[in-house]
Amino acid sequence: MTNSAWPGDWMRAALAMCVLRTLTDGPTYGYAIAGALEDAGFGVIKGGTLYPLLARLEASGWVTTEWRAGEGGPGRKYFALTTTGQHELEHQSSEWDSFTRTVRKHLNNIEGKA
Repeated sequence: MTNSAWPGDWMRAALAMCVLRTLTDGPTYGYAIAGALEDAGFGVIKGGTLYPLLARLEASGWVTTEWRAGEGGPGRKYFALTTTGQHELEHQSSEWDSFTRTVRKHLNNIEGKA
């Protein structure tokens, strides 16, 4: 399965966690976040998906925002991971690992019964 074929439900489940992970590399703006996720193999993340998610992450206190002047162009809104966001990422990553192990175990049991 290629990244363009990932089911939407899977992407919705993992996207917030992956955005938080992207922000561990330092503050950045939305277009760069989308590019980093695409480079990581998630396919194209549209602004209509990314920016509402970033707003929810900000409302949760997991990211902060700052407007920075652009070089020869308009300013950009930069997003940065908070300490609370880092803790949330660690928690979600641990839970995701447990969940995916459970799914794999279940799928392997089904495959063994065929």
